[in-house]
Amino acid sequence: MVERRLTVKASLMAFVLCLIIALPMVLQAQEPGEEGTVTEPVFMAQADSDSLGTAKNDSLFVAQEVADMAERQRLGVVIYNLKHSGIGEKYVQGGNFMHALLLASIIGVVFIIERLVTLARARVNVRRLMSDVLVTMRSEGVDGAMKVCERTRGPIAAVLHSGLLRSGRGPDAVKEAIETAGGIETSFLERGLVAIATVAQVAPLLGFLGTVSGMISAFAAIASAEQVSAKVVASGIEEALITTATGLIIAIPASIGHSFFVSQIDRFVLEMEEASAELVNELIETGVAK
Repeated sequence: MVERRLTVKASLMAFVLCLIIALPMVLQAQEPGEEGTVTEPVFMAQADSDSLGTAKNDSLFVAQEVADMAERQRLGVVIYNLKHSGIGEKYVQGGNFMHALLLASIIGVVFIIERLVTLARARVNVRRLMSDVLVTMRSEGVDGAMKVCERTRGPIAAVLHSGLLRSGRGPDAVKEAIETAGGIETSFLERGLVAIATVAQVAPLLGFLGTVSGMISAFAAIASAEQVSAKVVASGIEEALITTATGLIIAIPASIGHSFFVSQIDRFVLEMEEASAELVNELIETGVAK
């Protein structure tokens, strides 16, 4: 009897021990969530290496290709390639002030090219021209010298021609005609310099204005962001730096071109004065202008 009681007691203790061991496992398997519901099974993210991930990437690639084709058809091949080039991307990132800077650069380039062509066409060998004029005037008279000036292009030949036209009215008339023609030719040579100087002065100011706009955008992003990071202000600072650099890139060649053209025009004026003085002296010595 005693042995039977011990056996039953041992069996009960073994059953209780099994319950103690199994209960935590059951509770862990059926643990409720925060709202008292059973936690749903967690699904792992689909790997990119399987068929579904590959199909997703292919779909995104096809959608991007379709968008690029539509944009290329809308803008044209040239504008599309320019927009997606390095310069085009920087232009877009520079903001609205890049339009004004682009206009300033176009104006500067046009007037610089025009002045280069004009001054190159006006350049002549002054020594050879004066030699031909003086020799022809001694051998063929004033009419022959005027024909030499008419065959030669440039402001110096035009000034000499004006002086020869007044050679019969005395030295004072010759000098007055030369001065008048010299002023007209100088104004012609200086045409366009005002536009180049304006571009050289305004381009940096437009760049600085774009800098201020970019910094305003950067501080506005800081004010609206709950957590400040470099990425928040990067676009505004990039806009500021791009416009500043663009303004300087436009202004530096414009300033160099303006200084170069001024020096060339001063050289033309000096050559005209020397040629005119030599012509007046020759007319007085030969007795043509009395």
